[in-house]
Amino acid sequence: MTPSTGTGTSTTLSTTATDTLRFATAGSVDDGKSTLVGRLLHDSKSVLADQLEAVEHASRARGQQSTDLALLTDGLRAEREQGITIDVAYRYFATPRRRFILADTPGHEQYTRNMVTGASTAELTVILVDARNGVVEQTRRHAAIAALLRVPHVVLAVNKMDLAGYSEEVFAAITDEFARYAAKLGIAELTAIPVSALAGDNVVEPSAHMDWYGGPTVLDHLENVPTAGRPEGAPGRFPVQYVTRPQTPELPDYRGYAGQIASGSLYVGQSVSVLPSGRTSTIAGIDVLGRRADSAFAPQSVTVSLADDVDVARGDLIAPTADLPPLTREVAATVCHVADQPLVPGRRVLLKHGTRTVTAIVKDIPSRLTLDDLSQHAGPGQLTANDIGRVVVRTAEPVALDGYAASRRTGSFLLIDPADGTTLSAGMAD
Repeated sequence: MTPSTGTGTSTTLSTTATDTLRFATAGSVDDGKSTLVGRLLHDSKSVLADQLEAVEHASRARGQQSTDLALLTDGLRAEREQGITIDVAYRYFATPRRRFILADTPGHEQYTRNMVTGASTAELTVILVDARNGVVEQTRRHAAIAALLRVPHVVLAVNKMDLAGYSEEVFAAITDEFARYAAKLGIAELTAIPVSALAGDNVVEPSAHMDWYGGPTVLDHLENVPTAGRPEGAPGRFPVQYVTRPQTPELPDYRGYAGQIASGSLYVGQSVSVLPSGRTSTIAGIDVLGRRADSAFAPQSVTVSLADDVDVARGDLIAPTADLPPLTREVAATVCHVADQPLVPGRRVLLKHGTRTVTAIVKDIPSRLTLDDLSQHAGPGQLTANDIGRVVVRTAEPVALDGYAASRRTGSFLLIDPADGTTLSAGMAD
């Protein structure tokens, strides 16, 4: 894997204003994530006047001479008092070229679980590194999570270049170290950009201080990186969320199955099976936003009706009969453990997969990932907060689980504490 650092030829793909890119920011504490996001919103003219006025007022109240753009995303009182991000801050903005859904995730190790949440649906992750500190353990943890979650594109933003004298050598050394680590993780798409979020260098506007860099700004890259688009080749997967029976004079016998298509597409006349029962039928109708449609695709929310009177309930999965996911009661997976309480073999849990939740037991924890050298520590005995490891889970009922490599939506699951509903681990099935 060779990272793009602006010294080669980059490919610019045309986009339209209807494209939407979901991306997340990550990095260690004080690497400047919130400032980068604030600068991105401010310089791209995506901040309303009253929002900017409120941030300017808050900055003055804290005794700051200039506007603290980090306050645009650090919305919780505790975040502003401590100067750190705690919660995942979602922001929606647009440029003439593309719409964006941004998840600004926490950097502190204690809140790694929130980074997992923010990156789980992202198509791109921006990992920040402080140019003075280089790659640290939390940088490696965030890179590992991005790789496990199979985020298609990773941007390494080497921040605070103004405090490193805008040194090309500093940037090159950090990029080389991160690229070697990313290659071991299997990250194939890496772009490195030197920035100063505080000064605005290479965030929206090109820097006047780094003429040695010829690559895109952060916004340029975000606007031109390819998005997934319609998942034409993905298998159709439709987790049923709700069974609708209007029983009106116009629709006395109507039975529809509502939910969001997780992957692929569905069409009228398609032969489908309902899992886990295995009963088969044919799609008789598809309603999208209250209107009849011949077909629908992920991630549209739809109501599907079947030609036969089949027993279908919340938690069932409708999929093309010709391309069904495997049914299993023994799940082997990699998990990010996010709870304070450890995960141990023999623990009873709930496994939530899509709209289906089943009881399960942790059968084995074969290994735990060591972040420094990416080796597997065999037989760890338990996983503690922020550990990444291998688990085998035995479920009481069969689940229709794709491999995570084939489908991020239907190959992922959560392990939940049945006593209080706390999320214990986020899993990616083999």
